[in-house]
Amino acid sequence: MQVIAEVALLILNLAWWIVIIGVILSWLIAFNVIDTRNRFVAQIADMFYRLTEPIYQPIRNFLPTMGGLDLSPLVALIAIYALQRIIVLYVLQPSLY
Repeated sequence: MQVIAEVALLILNLAWWIVIIGVILSWLIAFNVIDTRNRFVAQIADMFYRLTEPIYQPIRNFLPTMGGLDLSPLVALIAIYALQRIIVLYVLQPSLY
């Protein structure tokens, strides 16, 4: 069971960084720091969009619309953190004793 919990933590940690990098990339594109006319940048942006959209879409369906403000990455990060803490406290900690 400990191995499964550690793999789940690894996957959640990877998801955490994908969300963070996706948010930073979207900010850089929104403020014209990097240009999506560059094919490499467009491919990277599309990759992060495809990776994060399955996480964001259920959250967007649940959250009310806030105009131009998208809080789904913040909610996703909070959910990932909560899942990590649940795994550490309730799955891994009892096996340490």
